Amino acid sequence: MVQMLEQVGCDWRDLAAKAIQGEAITREEALAVLRADDDELLAIMDAAFRVRKHFYGKKVKLNLIINAKSGLCPEDCGYCSQSRVSDAPITKYSMLQKDDLVAGARKAMELQVGTYCIVASGRGPSPRELDQVVAAVEEIKSTMPMKICACLGILSQEQANRLKVAGVDRYNHNLNTSRDHYSHITSTHTYDDRIDTVETAKQAGMSPCSGVIIGMGESDEQLVDVAFALRELDADSIPVNFLNSIPGTPLAGMNHLDPRRCLKTLALLRFVCPTKEIRASGGREVNLRSLQPLALFAANSVFVGDYLTTEGQEATADHGMIADMGFEIERCAL
Repeated sequence: MVQMLEQVGCDWRDLAAKAIQGEAITREEALAVLRADDDELLAIMDAAFRVRKHFYGKKVKLNLIINAKSGLCPEDCGYCSQSRVSDAPITKYSMLQKDDLVAGARKAMELQVGTYCIVASGRGPSPRELDQVVAAVEEIKSTMPMKICACLGILSQEQANRLKVAGVDRYNHNLNTSRDHYSHITSTHTYDDRIDTVETAKQAGMSPCSGVIIGMGESDEQLVDVAFALRELDADSIPVNFLNSIPGTPLAGMNHLDPRRCLKTLALLRFVCPTKEIRASGGREVNLRSLQPLALFAANSVFVGDYLTTEGQEATADHGMIADMGFEIERCAL
């Protein structure tokens, strides 16, 4: 099956048909997407677009991150410039005040963003930090037609319930990589801690957001493992991050991705999780490079503006890219 799919381009449409019909693709088919010859890339993206268009048309959801707390993190995630094992020269500060978080939401509105993402470093929020986020969310939701996603680390059920009551629509906690690769990336918490946090957010009534970081030394099989794990977790939104190996982090210098690999990964997630929001996320600018526009054939969502400690593409450039490709920004519908 793998060899057939790799060699016969028209079979990618059969894979798209399975996804559209609700039939789960197999591990062998998923591996075939990643291992396909680069000559098959356009055929793969065409098939992914068939699935994307069936479920999402040509709309693109825009998301914007505010780095609500920078650095000062006790965790040892190897990819992160904010971790305790990072020597990256980043700005460090405690949780932003409510007015700053609300101002960030106003900026997001100006950029036609539908989902505002409040992200804070750390293992989990302190009571004071949670109070500040809750106060900001309550004001934002009472004054702006905007969805809010929070990403504050590991949560207790009580904390998750408070966020939901305040108005948080979605909670992000990425799996990042497969279970058997996880210990190579982080040792201060476990893969199961991540799973448990997503389940806690779901139990509170928040939409689960969980995704991956590719390019951290994972094998094809491990990338397929995490794709299938996200399907089992039933994550509504799946950010696909591409490692931006930051000097000063343990994964500095690990620049092994190329744009074709990135596109095949987006297509893989579209086939495995056809009805879900697939987002081209951190590192897309430096890894997809001139092929960024093709990501929209599989992904129906992007981040605009900067990320946590790295710069992103100007929002106006993203607006132009979306228009040039014949897509349309999706307005927020609460």
